[in-house]
Parts: sequence; C-alpha cells; structure tokens
Amino acid sequence: MSGEDTSAVDGMVTMQERMVNLINQLNMPLIEVSLVLSKHIAGLSRSLDEHINATQQEFPETVTHPWPIQNGGDEESSFQFDLEKIFKIIDEDRMDILATLIRVTLVEIDASLAEGLLALRPWEALSRTQLSNAKSPGQLFSPIEIPEEW
Repeated sequence: MSGEDTSAVDGMVTMQERMVNLINQLNMPLIEVSLVLSKHIAGLSRSLDEHINATQQEFPETVTHPWPIQNGGDEESSFQFDLEKIFKIIDEDRMDILATLIRVTLVEIDASLAEGLLALRPWEALSRTQLSNAKSPGQLFSPIEIPEEW
C-alpha cells in the first residue's frame, strides 16, 4: 500500500471513529442521522457528477450510487407519518453538530470527493436499511443501531 493509500485509510478510520463516538454520545435518532447523511451525500454527489462531466473520468458504482439495503423487506412500509410533524420534532442543533463533524473531518483528512462518498456510503446503507425496517413513526426516533464491529 502506498503512503497515499494508507493516508486515505487512516482518514476513513478517523471519520468512522468520530461519527460512532458522536452519534453514541448524543444518542442520535435514526431520522436525524439519515437526514444529515442524505444532505452531505447529495452535495458530494453533485460535485462528483460535475467533475465526471468535466473530465469524463469514471468511478466505481460503490462511489456513485447508494449501496444495497441489507435484510430490507420487499414489502412496503404500512405506516403513515406526517413529515411536518417529524421536522418539528427533530433536533436541529444535534444535526448541526454531526454535520459540522463530517464537514470538518473531510477537510481535515483532505478527502477527495470519492473518498468522502466512500466514507459516508456505509452509514447511508446502515441508515437506509434501518429506515426500511421501521414499522412505526416512533422507530424513526429510536437511536440508530451501530454494529459492534464499527
């Protein structure tokens, strides 16, 4: 592994550790983590798409597309929820703290667009899987379940 590859891996580990620690410390609900991730991934994806269009460079699908949902049921969610009510309940301050941690860490580790997306894709897959398994609106506000091996 080259020095540059080692640095990228170290950066990913740093991002992972910081996110796990902060999310656990703040006991962040699934919906809040998901919203923060969605915002960051959308921004990074737009920038990467612009780069791809300008340079005709190709990137693997693991960078450019969401990862598959694990153990997600094929059945549609049967509960109805009021988005306005959800947005009134979420804690914007807590979400801002996570968003700032992600942004600052990406800058600190000098992550490329692709590296930033790769750092966030596992989190996106985790949150999408848990969202797809939610059976009631209350589960959206349960803490995101982070696997032990993270």
